[in-house]
Amino acid sequence: MRRNQDLSHSLPASRIPYLQFPLTTLHGPVISQIRQELKNQADPEIRKNSQRFFKEEIRCYGMKTATVIAIAKKYWKKVKGRPKPEIFSLCEELYQSGNMEESFIVSNWAYALSGRYEREDLPVFRWWIATYITNWASCDGFCNHTMGDFIEQYPEYIDELRHWTQSQNRWMRRAAAVSLIIPAKRGKFLNEAIEIADRYG
Repeated sequence: MRRNQDLSHSLPASRIPYLQFPLTTLHGPVISQIRQELKNQADPEIRKNSQRFFKEEIRCYGMKTATVIAIAKKYWKKVKGRPKPEIFSLCEELYQSGNMEESFIVSNWAYALSGRYEREDLPVFRWWIATYITNWASCDGFCNHTMGDFIEQYPEYIDELRHWTQSQNRWMRRAAAVSLIIPAKRGKFLNEAIEIADRYG
């Protein structure tokens, strides 16, 4: 897949713990099962029509978001008991396909881990945004929930979002702006959300 080029705000892969493990030896059949189910439920007409919502070229199976979320929840039951680094590794493999629906599964799983977030997870999230996110739907789906919840838990990283607004990567800049949407709806970080949105705009 085509990856973003501006990785200036990402840690080297060698410093992201879950990337130290060979992907294929950890995952068993779960990734192949997910992809087969996505293929089985793909609709060529939806795939054809999806492109009109995006300026950039997208890669997708072609299905309604609700269908993807149902698949994500089905397989979450199978993986949620695994160590978090292994779940992150599963997410990495899903992202590597470049398919939008697989990125939606990552967004769902990453948010399902919110009760297990640690400060050390930020480099992982930053890496994913900088490396794999290439459209507004994947960006908003991930950042509205995962990044928004992470910042609520660790508000000292608001400055990280300010830094992203200066990135050469357009999706890092968008990520900064949309990560505070849901916290702001709850009355949190209102001034910061306006400031970051102004920087993005």
